[in-house]
Amino acid sequence: MTEKNKWQVVCVASGMTNAHLVEGRLKTEGINTHLIYETVGILYATNLDGLGEVKILVPEEELEKARMVLAQSYEDDDLQ
Repeated sequence: MTEKNKWQVVCVASGMTNAHLVEGRLKTEGINTHLIYETVGILYATNLDGLGEVKILVPEEELEKARMVLAQSYEDDDLQ
């Protein structure tokens, strides 16, 4: 992350798998992402005291677009 780009948390996921799903959805829409997490939570696959939380950050200028993307829901028919 560079200092000229300010990053904002758009979502906090429970576990790395969920974080990668959110990250993929944002990247598909052309939104850059950065993940922040505690390594011990990943190593021991725990959610105790927030250790399994993964913060998904996006550039500040893309925050509203990212929120709109994550607010969209899809039905099975939409994905075929």
